[in-house]
Amino acid sequence: VQLVESGGGLVQPGGSLRLSCAASGFTFSIYDMNWYRQAPGKERELVASITSSGGSRNYAESVKGRFTISRVNDKNTVYLQMNNLQPDDTAVYYCYVPALSRYWGRGTQVTVSP
Repeated sequence: VQLVESGGGLVQPGGSLRLSCAASGFTFSIYDMNWYRQAPGKERELVASITSSGGSRNYAESVKGRFTISRVNDKNTVYLQMNNLQPDDTAVYYCYVPALSRYWGRGTQVTVSP
């Protein structure tokens, strides 16, 4: 199992980023996927989740209305569109397969700063 996150960077408050997670080593299309984030000195928190078909999505209250999770099963990729980013969104972002539990990628750094 391999999860490779990309798309992070430095952005000003109010800006946008689109994160990608390329998955391999398992049958991507049958698994629900999550995005987590971990800010310095804080525990890792669940940001968004999507079912295997993409038919159901859930979000943390802190990002609802600003972030959108999506997936393209033919590309084995899950995305996180992040709009109206704020300094509190600064964190390392990870994708995760809850049913496979122990696999984490290296994450991608998102920094929101003036």
